[in-house]
Amino acid sequence: MTTSEARYAQMKRAIDLAMLAVVIPLILPVMVLCAIAVAVQGPGPIFFSQVRTGRDGKTFRMFKFRTMVRNADELKVSLQHLNVLPLPDFKIINDPRVTPVGKILRATSMDELPQLWNVLRGDMSFVGPRPTSFASTTYDLWHTSRLEVRPGLTGLWQIRGRNSTTFDERLRLDMEYIRTMSFLTDVKILLLTVGAVFRRAGH
Repeated sequence: MTTSEARYAQMKRAIDLAMLAVVIPLILPVMVLCAIAVAVQGPGPIFFSQVRTGRDGKTFRMFKFRTMVRNADELKVSLQHLNVLPLPDFKIINDPRVTPVGKILRATSMDELPQLWNVLRGDMSFVGPRPTSFASTTYDLWHTSRLEVRPGLTGLWQIRGRNSTTFDERLRLDMEYIRTMSFLTDVKILLLTVGAVFRRAGH
């Protein structure tokens, strides 16, 4: 990492913390309502956590509001034939494991709000490549440059196709972000993410 890249990373971390100080008091009531909605929809934990691969290939536990039934992982095996994306991705159109509350949380991206805790911990940034659930050993050599930066709550994946693209296509978006990353790029992605969320919520 060059001196300018290190300085950018330090400044980006400082901006993440400043944004958290502003966002958390505003978003906390929404998170409480989401937690209540998940709790009353049926038995099961409020939060879902999963090990993800972050910067330098280090793993961390990423948090979301639970949007699926309790035994979603067990059902995944029986639903493999419905997967519409090439491996290692897994995506089902109208996934039967998603709960009614979960559909709303996903459409509005509110299921991602607990990841603010990951930003606070330094596991993630507001903007960057989305962390994958695949181990770093799964990556081809050209994939690994995405592991040089801290993963983000949002990035080019979210504003250019979300889960409709293949893993390799999303990795190319990560490469594009890394080549062009700057504070201006991050601001543009954040603003476009807000628009993308509102468009999905309106569908």
